[in-house]
Amino acid sequence: MIIYSVSVSIEKSVAEDWKEWMLAHHIPEVMDTGCFESYTMCKMLEPLVDKQAITYNIQYRCLSEEVLSRYQKEYAPDLQASHNLRYNNRFHAFRSILAVVS
Repeated sequence: MIIYSVSVSIEKSVAEDWKEWMLAHHIPEVMDTGCFESYTMCKMLEPLVDKQAITYNIQYRCLSEEVLSRYQKEYAPDLQASHNLRYNNRFHAFRSILAVVS
């Protein structure tokens, strides 16, 4: 199992709109690609990355690195562009890839 982890620090002034948009639109679009088995969305409590922002982490689970690679090539550019257009210069994102050990 592979976890595609996306951490986003979003300005407080748009954080509620961002969270609602993520849950109603962006995450369902990611899941509709068929590349991921499930996801978890978390709000980061510590450490505080930026006092002017709220940080969330979304962990998408997929079966293999090959499936994740397909997602990154075929779907991620358009989905990320949509996110960037909506929240331009109001967020910072950090992505990591994890392999589940146990």
